[in-house]
Amino acid sequence: MRPDDIKDDPRFIEGGGDALQTVGLLRSGLKLNHLRMILAIEEHKQVSAAADVLNISQPAASRMLTDMETILKAQLCERAARGVTLTAAGRALARRARAILLELREVDRELSALKSGTGGSVFLGSVTAPAISLAVPAIKQVSAAYPGIEVNVRVETSNVLARELLDAKQDFIIARVPDDLNPRLFDVTEIGIEKACLIVRKGHPLTEKPVVQLTDLPHYDWVFQSAGTLLRRRIEELFIAAGVPLPSTVVNTSSILLTTAIVHGSNAIAPVARDMATFIADVGAQAGEIRILDTDFEIDIKPYSLISVKGRALPPSAKLLYDLIWQRSQTISPD
Repeated sequence: MRPDDIKDDPRFIEGGGDALQTVGLLRSGLKLNHLRMILAIEEHKQVSAAADVLNISQPAASRMLTDMETILKAQLCERAARGVTLTAAGRALARRARAILLELREVDRELSALKSGTGGSVFLGSVTAPAISLAVPAIKQVSAAYPGIEVNVRVETSNVLARELLDAKQDFIIARVPDDLNPRLFDVTEIGIEKACLIVRKGHPLTEKPVVQLTDLPHYDWVFQSAGTLLRRRIEELFIAAGVPLPSTVVNTSSILLTTAIVHGSNAIAPVARDMATFIADVGAQAGEIRILDTDFEIDIKPYSLISVKGRALPPSAKLLYDLIWQRSQTISPD
């Protein structure tokens, strides 16, 4: 198959005829593991990494790729400087593979709900602040009204969540579209601005200061999210704009539990979402020994949104939770 023939092949036509495309692809000899392989190659851009994801050897992965190209009579990958990239045919197959695997997952969910007599399940991903202020109250509301619904929540960075959404691991997310992803892939509804603050342990030297300035901060250890995340970049921008040296001793982790543990047991400082910080500071035991610093600067982060994949309808249970989160976001004061 030549690249120009893709647009005329019913197995690859974008946007319509899902059933026809699914039957055509599977009748051609492709198997589900072939579809998983093309998606793994698309994500990791290396056959060896795709092999690891599927838990097979690299030679087996290479043979699987060759089988796919033989079945479809089209080259799916080409070598790049580091690894491989998908051809036009490869990208078309990956797009269709994602849709097929999503449909199969939805069938599995519907059958499980029918067998158990429950209301199905929802997969939600969220960045930290709206997970506390929006997702938790909405989940309580859904659980009270529809006790058969099972809600699965993952709290992570936008970079991770957006890719999981595209891979159909989440129904929808409360996050931001990463700069390196095409925004046209998503339906985005902005619902709030995340505010952050700095936390330290009870008795930390900085808690004795009525107001903490940026110049008070570089001499302490810090706990950050990984480099390039929005909150970390915002803190670094504040230091740079004020001409204050960046902290030199840093621990990187995305775990709020580990962050809290490090802060509690040392003089380290950590920036976290204010909703999360307030929750931690209010609970009992060791977590209640955390304090929020009063600073002479604000830490506002890029607005977050309700995000779903364009053209992918939400299952009824997910749509219910989505609507409740949106409604709650409209009642929360922006400050």
